[in-house]
Amino acid sequence: MAPSSTSNASRRDLFRVLLAGSIVLLVVHTLGRFYYTPLLPYLVDDGVLDSRQAAALATWNYLGYLMGAMLAIRWHRVDHIRVLLPVSLAVHVITTLLQTQIEAVPAQDVVRWLNGVANGAVFVQAPALILEWLVLRNRASLSGLVYLGVGFGLLLSSGMVTLTADWLSGAARWWPALVLSVPLAWWGWRQLHALEMPVHDPAQADRSAARRGQSTLFDRASIPLFLSYAGAGLGYILPMTFLPLLAKMQLDPGAWLVDGSWLIVALATIPSAYVWNHLGARIGDRLALRINFVVQLVGVLAAVIWPGPVGIVLCGSLIGGTFLGAVLLTQRIARALHPHQGPRLSAAMVALYAFAQMAGPWLVKQWLDFGGTLESAFWIGVGALVWGLLFACLVPAPKR
Repeated sequence: MAPSSTSNASRRDLFRVLLAGSIVLLVVHTLGRFYYTPLLPYLVDDGVLDSRQAAALATWNYLGYLMGAMLAIRWHRVDHIRVLLPVSLAVHVITTLLQTQIEAVPAQDVVRWLNGVANGAVFVQAPALILEWLVLRNRASLSGLVYLGVGFGLLLSSGMVTLTADWLSGAARWWPALVLSVPLAWWGWRQLHALEMPVHDPAQADRSAARRGQSTLFDRASIPLFLSYAGAGLGYILPMTFLPLLAKMQLDPGAWLVDGSWLIVALATIPSAYVWNHLGARIGDRLALRINFVVQLVGVLAAVIWPGPVGIVLCGSLIGGTFLGAVLLTQRIARALHPHQGPRLSAAMVALYAFAQMAGPWLVKQWLDFGGTLESAFWIGVGALVWGLLFACLVPAPKR
């Protein structure tokens, strides 16, 4: 590949690649994982699940997400991504089809686990592939924009669930997610497959040194960031999984916030990737990350301090407007701390995040079994975000 082709990229190419990445994340992360959140109150009303089964089902999905991220740590090179990424998208489509057919809870657990595996692999590999492509073209500062698809996907999932609520029931409520996933996954992969990327990238020598033990993922610079990211994963996942169910429990039957809470999250998420991407570039990613944690903390606190409409609105808007920012800022800081690690480092960060997310619904289930309430379980998220903020303040500046 000629040097000019790697150092520059037209606006059209940048738009196409970022759009393709946004679309595949929309497919696996919003039509896969977060479609379940606005759907959850309807599945409970339909008698498909109860609150404890819903928490367990979410845990299985997050376990799969963790395992998908672990697969991406093992197979992190560009040639690996070109194989695993389309396979993962196909698994998403197949499992979504299965979700339209089954209502038995044990079978749902297996299918949601497999869907999570696909989600984890794609959520690591698509942004990592695009980030490496952008680095070769001196456009790494645009990397956060790939997460815009998650914001639009949340809005889309909210609208699809609400609009089809009266004429679908039970497992059939998954059909809209399947119908949209097929063409979007196909188009997104075709664009990413066409990317011009060296199989052995310019940092291969540094990676070889890392494999010989001369550099590691975990050191004094990266450990605080890893611990901070774990707090972010546990802190945000409770409202992102249970906020509509919490609204259903706290509000009068038929209140618009039962469905509207997820709409608020979606609307707040749409500009968030751009806002935090831009803020990090202006004031520095480390300071932006600390501000992000403070805003998230206020959001989760609102749900437990002001139960009812005020708390629901504040929680939905503040969490929706921040969680993607925590992801993109942390990923950029991590790569700045260890620029030679590339996709492997991204996969390790997502795996830790996934483990924290998996712990969230499991802890809620244990708390409910112990006799606690869903409202009081949100204090788990508060504690996790305090933890994340403390360690975010300990992350050192990357060496130039």
